[in-house]
Order: sequence, then C-alpha cells, then structure tokens
Amino acid sequence: MDFPELARESQQVWEQNARWWDARMAEGDRWHTQLIVPAIERLLAVQAGERLVDLGCGNGWFARRLARAGAHVLACDFSPTHLECAHARATQDAEVDYRLMDLTDEAQLASLGSHEFDAAVCNMALMDIAAITPLLRAVSRCLKPGGRFVFSIPHPCFNTNGTTLMAERNDYVADGETTFGVRVTRYLSLTPARAVVVAGQASPYYYFHRPLSQLLATCFAAGFALDGLEEPAFQPGTPAHGPLSWSRCTEIPPVLVGRLRVG
Repeated sequence: MDFPELARESQQVWEQNARWWDARMAEGDRWHTQLIVPAIERLLAVQAGERLVDLGCGNGWFARRLARAGAHVLACDFSPTHLECAHARATQDAEVDYRLMDLTDEAQLASLGSHEFDAAVCNMALMDIAAITPLLRAVSRCLKPGGRFVFSIPHPCFNTNGTTLMAERNDYVADGETTFGVRVTRYLSLTPARAVVVAGQASPYYYFHRPLSQLLATCFAAGFALDGLEEPAFQPGTPAHGPLSWSRCTEIPPVLVGRLRVG
C-alpha cells in the first residue's frame, strides 16, 4: 500500500512536469470536465460557506472551481512549481489559500488540524501519492463529524499498468464489426511503475496502484465509511483521439469516484 522510499523521487518528477502539466491542464481538460468533475460534484455536494481542503491540487484549477461555488478552500500540493502556477492563475472571483505540503509527511499533515473542515477532495491524485496511510488518518482527523472525503482515481480494475486497450474486428458480420475493450493481465500484485500519460510530458511519473480491497481497507482503518461510489465512462458518440481511445470503450469505466464519511 505505501512506498515512502519513493516519495522524494516522485516529488522531483512532478517538479519536472509541473509547468508542462499546467499548460496541458489549464482550467481542466476533457477527461476532467466531461468525465470526472460531474461525478465528484454530485458526491461532494458543496454548500456555500463550507470549508474544504483540496489535496494534491496541482495548478489549483479544481480548487478555484470549488471557490467559485462559494466554498472556503485550502489547496495543498508538494510541488512548489505547481503552486507557482496556481498563484499565476489566481482570479478575484476564486480566492484560494494555497499551501506547500508533502501529503506523505505526518508532521506536515498535522497542520490540517482537528475537525476543521466540512469536506475534503483528492481529485486524481491518490495514485500519485507514494504513501496514503498518513494522509487518510489526517483527513479523518481534520474533518468535522459527518464530514465527507471525495476522491477520484483511475479505475483500479480497468485502468492500470496491468491493462491495455484493445480492438477486435469480426469479419463474419456485414461490413465487419470492430469492438473495443480492455485486456486485464495483472491486478493484485502490481508494483509502482512510471508511465507517460500524455505524449510530450517531460518525465514519466509513478503510479501507485492499490487493488480496490486494499485501498478501501486502508480507508476503513482510518475511520471512514463508504457511502457513495460512481464509475464514470464516456458517453457514446464522444469524439475519439486516435484508433484506440477510452472514449470508444463506453461500457468500461476508466475512473472510480468514491465518497467516504467520518463518524
């Protein structure tokens, strides 16, 4: 579950990628705005005036979106360059408090306090964090009773370094038929691996795959209960970029979004 020995290297890789990723992400790419954000916002159900913490905020685009919805947002990331990008994109209609924080470091996480926040969100970042046990304990502690923690990750069953996208053609039907799917070769024993998500990024970064049973067991051990789950998939007709694309696999969700609550 946890690989603290890779935390420093992972941080260095994200520093190398930060400005490229900021230019690529801007205020949210298609994956986030069409696929992920609708599910997160349904489960998070932000109310004006609430205090939220955005964990692994990157260039802060989602924190700003939360602030525009009326929340008071603390946004944390372990990349100084990412936070520089966040400050550069700051706008008057979305005031966010940005803080440099290593989310694997218990001493730094302690600054989140106790019973300070109504909700927390970790948007497509848990899989980038080398050790999540300290983070989950800190989030459980910093939320008010009944507080909610919403996370999104690549679907651990279908979208990992143990899966590949595939296309098959059936020549025994009229005009042939091409179907798209996912081939799963490994799931339970995957180890951390570096990958290039989008062509052109500066350096491959680590994915820390956690099987669903292990991920949720760690959440439960930190005092959370799971009370919401969505598996977003692209809608039929979504434009595809290239011959193999997740937008062609409309029956297979590439993302998992969950909501946890503390007692």
